[in-house]
Amino acid sequence: VQLQAYGGGLVQAGGSLRLSCAASGRAFSTYSMGWFRQAPGKEREFVAGISWVGKITYYADSVKGRFTASRDNAKNTAYLQMNSLKPEDTAVYYCAADRAIRPTMNRDEYDYWGQGTLVTVSS
Repeated sequence: VQLQAYGGGLVQAGGSLRLSCAASGRAFSTYSMGWFRQAPGKEREFVAGISWVGKITYYADSVKGRFTASRDNAKNTAYLQMNSLKPEDTAVYYCAADRAIRPTMNRDEYDYWGQGTLVTVSS
């Protein structure tokens, strides 16, 4: 599976962005998808995850209630809707795929990664 994340950009605090992760290859619907982010000087951290058919989602405490993960298996695409953005959300955002029914917060368990898309939130 090859992944390409896009949709990042510059937004003011309080604004919204929707990230997309397009997958190529077969069997996208048999991968859980995760979203991670990495700010300068920090480790890559889990943001959100979604199961094979989208019925199970997990979120980091820092984004609960503001971010929503979704997917469209017919389009081989996962999404991360980000609302009420804060300057501390500024980071490079990555999507990842894991051959497991449920998503995991452990980045080491993901098999495939996209190249990342930069989100910058100005105050």
